[in-house]
Amino acid sequence: MRRTAALGAAGTLVTGTLLAGAIAATPASAGERQHGASAEARGVRTAAARAAAQGIDWQDCPADWGLKTPIQCGYVTVPVDYAKPNGRTIKIAVDRARNTGGAKQRQGSLLYNPGGPGGSGMRFPTRSTGQSALWKKTAAAYDFVGFDPRGVGHSAPISCVDPQEYVKAPKADPVPDSEADKRAQRKLAKEYADGCGERSGGLLPHMTTPNTARDLDVIRAALGEKKLNYLGVSYGTYLGAVYATLFPDHVRRMLVDSVVNPSREKVWYQANLDQDVAFETRWGDWKKWVAKNDATYHIGDTPQKVQAQWEKLRAAAKKKPIGGLVGPAELTGFFQNAPYYDSSWAPVAQVWSAYLAGDEKPLVEKAGPDLKDTAGNIASENGNAVYTAVECTDAKWPANWKKWDRDNTRVHAKAPFMTWSNAWLNLPCATWPAKQHTPVDVKTGKGLPSVLIVQSTRDAATPYAGAVELHKRLKGSRLITERDAGSHGVTGQVNPCINDRVDAYFLHGTTDAKDVTCAPHATPEPAKATAKSASGAQTAS
Repeated sequence: MRRTAALGAAGTLVTGTLLAGAIAATPASAGERQHGASAEARGVRTAAARAAAQGIDWQDCPADWGLKTPIQCGYVTVPVDYAKPNGRTIKIAVDRARNTGGAKQRQGSLLYNPGGPGGSGMRFPTRSTGQSALWKKTAAAYDFVGFDPRGVGHSAPISCVDPQEYVKAPKADPVPDSEADKRAQRKLAKEYADGCGERSGGLLPHMTTPNTARDLDVIRAALGEKKLNYLGVSYGTYLGAVYATLFPDHVRRMLVDSVVNPSREKVWYQANLDQDVAFETRWGDWKKWVAKNDATYHIGDTPQKVQAQWEKLRAAAKKKPIGGLVGPAELTGFFQNAPYYDSSWAPVAQVWSAYLAGDEKPLVEKAGPDLKDTAGNIASENGNAVYTAVECTDAKWPANWKKWDRDNTRVHAKAPFMTWSNAWLNLPCATWPAKQHTPVDVKTGKGLPSVLIVQSTRDAATPYAGAVELHKRLKGSRLITERDAGSHGVTGQVNPCINDRVDAYFLHGTTDAKDVTCAPHATPEPAKATAKSASGAQTAS
């Protein structure tokens, strides 16, 4: 089924008199003045004024969105192209849970982006309604607001390939054995890029982080907030950094967690090579943990033995895909959950242990696609399409295959776990059918308050150097470092040294006088591997 972005006009424009008054009440931000009165800057002011006048028509969420009352849903209309605010528009899906502490405690709305690019923030309000212990105090003070960024989910979703084709398995081994293997992967990447242009070409040129940051400012205005309270994780940190640069005096409080390096030299080609090295480091941490708990998992009692078992598993899956669905590519996709998240250490080890004990069902269920899950497959394909579109459109990528080959061959030699897999994922950017831009020069603008940065030193997905770089660029920011830890998404971990400071920042706007280093959160406990527990193991998402 062919799916294209919904690019028709959406929403009703307010009257000229009301609109003029709203624009007058929305002066250009310091970032806009700093970057000149560009057409995009003027377009944001126009769109924000309209949104402020219209507000959001909050309703019970559609039943198939899986968001129950008291969470409410609505839409905010934004331009496809901010240089043409009176042109085509799309609707951005938003949802909220009202603050739990009543009117006296309310400090406004807290907007959230979980990363990606391509991640949906629509589950964020459930942290409030579910009374998550980590977020209970913040939920008392803020409406928790989530949104699907442009191109994602319910916000004019884009697509690059038929979802059922996207999830077909097994895929080719990402580690090439020959030049013929590389040519085959290059062909697939080119076809994927072409598919993005064919299926989503109308929105593709506008799928950038700066445009999503502009959408964020329009959402702020629609919520009736003069200033933004924001929590961004992973790619959400880069979105926050770009917003802080473009709209510094529109920020009230901003916390960024697990930071993408904002340097123009890193976004996005070099950032992915750096990520490969960091994943190898965290893969090593997990192997040590598995070896330490060999009495539970029986995989190997040294990291070297665990690695040997991994290579044996890959070889067996390459020769004969496990369950007919799980080859080396699918194994890498599943096992990379362990370097990503501590919460996946035990579940991934359980599944592997069960396989070695003769039960392959958990591994097939977890690593292989569910071809019958139509909604899930659509969401998976959409997420990858947005990831590719944003990264490829945000920045200029090398077009010369020799550079890709040389760089990834070099990195693979020291970081073989996922280097080639990551390379093929990003290779569509080499033949991208839309204009590639120059990334925003992230830096402090007039009026930007202290931004709180939280980062673990051994994060695989967003290496620690990214937090250091952002800290340098945002004057007055504070950096909380979790040493000797590597889970992606630090604020989701139980660590009072961090949790208490997050509460203090959002509730009172306070930060430490100096940067802080915290001890690591607790190391995951092993869970005994049984066929039943392995089959029910859940990995982080």
